[in-house]
Amino acid sequence: MLAVRPRIPLFVPLLWLLASACRPAAPRDPGIHQELIPHRDDPQKQVELLWARPDHDGRFPAIVYLHGHQDGERPGGADFATWGVLARTARSGAVAIAVSQPGYGRSDGPPDYCGPFTQRAVETVLARIRTWPFVDPDKIAVYGVSRGAIVAAMLTTRDSRLAAAVLISGTYDLGELYRRISAPDETRSLLTAIAANLRHETDASEEAFRARSALAHAATIRTPTLLLNGALDDRFDPSSARRLGAAILANGVPAKVVVFPDLGHKIPIEVRGPEIVPFLAHHLGVALE
Repeated sequence: MLAVRPRIPLFVPLLWLLASACRPAAPRDPGIHQELIPHRDDPQKQVELLWARPDHDGRFPAIVYLHGHQDGERPGGADFATWGVLARTARSGAVAIAVSQPGYGRSDGPPDYCGPFTQRAVETVLARIRTWPFVDPDKIAVYGVSRGAIVAAMLTTRDSRLAAAVLISGTYDLGELYRRISAPDETRSLLTAIAANLRHETDASEEAFRARSALAHAATIRTPTLLLNGALDDRFDPSSARRLGAAILANGVPAKVVVFPDLGHKIPIEVRGPEIVPFLAHHLGVALE
């Protein structure tokens, strides 16, 4: 008996093509690999990772890069490929993985401002790369910038197996942040936009903020951590980095906080590199370029 294929309206493929065209394309560098894997909490949604590895055989440490908020096209983890970060890390002798947070790149959203769905998306990737035969599962570091630092910090509260964490320009008490930037007399457009994003992507409850605030769970952190912030940051107050660093040290775990007195939210690579390179060399045994 012949099966009868249902007729598909012409507009369905057209909509699919349009949606695909709006999503960032895969990297062209043949040394950069792209994968879409099912989110562990919702297999119908995909998490994007882009990765590169050293070009020789072995078992290598790994660095998982987490991007910050992006406006416009929201390329997600692809930025780390475009900037050459993944290729440079691989040449240095480590596997480099960039994760697109939900709602960015090709990872299915919606975004939840560094919340449980985003954290679990990265945990999905961590579980995957720990099965790779060329990755040392006990030498994995997370490296986050801005929103990525918030997520990376939360991962250290949940995963004691992580070997190191680099947190750049993050904030670790979302409740305190929201109360400060949503005050009636706050008129700075950037801060009011952040407050609006928090309301849009969360329910703005204390429970929601606690689920995104590493300081609320700092007693569980067992990961050596480097925290870098600018004293002139116009988004996140570096005092939360100082508090988190102190809390980690109180656990008997190595932590270092560096606040650059003349810098804001963006910390140039040439400034942060002298802090990050020896830190990762010590904890992962890899000397980044």
